[in-house]
Amino acid sequence: MQVSANGVRLEVDIHGPADGEPLLLVIGLGMQLVAWPEGFVDALVSHGFRVIRFDNRDVGLSQPFDALGTPNLPLTALLHTLHLPVKAPYQLADLARDAVGVLDALGIDRAHVCGASMGGMVAQHLGFSHGERLKSLTLMMTTSGDRALPTESLRVRRALLSRPRPAATPEQRLAHVLDHFVALYRLIGSPGYPTEPQALRERIAHSVRRSFRPQAVARQLVAIAADRHRAARLGRITTPTLIQHGEHDPLIPVAAAHDLARRIAGAQLDIIAGWGHDLPEPLWLPLAAGIAANATRA
Repeated sequence: MQVSANGVRLEVDIHGPADGEPLLLVIGLGMQLVAWPEGFVDALVSHGFRVIRFDNRDVGLSQPFDALGTPNLPLTALLHTLHLPVKAPYQLADLARDAVGVLDALGIDRAHVCGASMGGMVAQHLGFSHGERLKSLTLMMTTSGDRALPTESLRVRRALLSRPRPAATPEQRLAHVLDHFVALYRLIGSPGYPTEPQALRERIAHSVRRSFRPQAVARQLVAIAADRHRAARLGRITTPTLIQHGEHDPLIPVAAAHDLARRIAGAQLDIIAGWGHDLPEPLWLPLAAGIAANATRA
């Protein structure tokens, strides 16, 4: 269903009992709500949560922002490298206000929140700017953005900035897009829990057929680069916080999780061996159990 949140039209999906504890899931860069696997959602529902997924602005079935244009990524990368301000079409703080708007639209005063990757960055904004709306906070495979932290390898960076091969027909275009994303997700996925290639391809195909907006990914990538002062604000978070991170995350190295734990008072840290930057099926139950335990702590 569609709701108006922070003046933006967002696609929302809800699972679980109407009287369950509300759990808002915030997804990552360019990803859609379907990137939260149904099996993982079911595991959360089994813990009594009313699980709320939504497409961030500009992706999936939510309101597009194509009128803002496509950013110059090489220029953004240069400015970011030189520690100069980056101008973004919108900010991560705007995405956080969108998330609060989802709660408002659903009549929810306070909710548990789990954010993954870029969604974890948005969730940090929720923690220090909208803490009164949070019952608990789970930060999954994400980072404070501190420039001193190790980053992805050059190989991973090149894969992130690469584009699918040109195509002459719609069918060929779809095939090249799938080839591109299968290669990328296998590169950043979990070495200890590899997803079967055909299952991965089918999952990506479902997402691409639902919506494909590469220009939106560029806008969100610039929003991440423009978010310069997040780390300094994390000390304001008082919500019971759990940090879940893979020991073998190729995109956001595990040092980022330890950094978050140092910055957020009372945060609990769960480092999982063999986990990369994805949501593999063998980890659905333990990740859901961790989120539920943190909610109980709240």
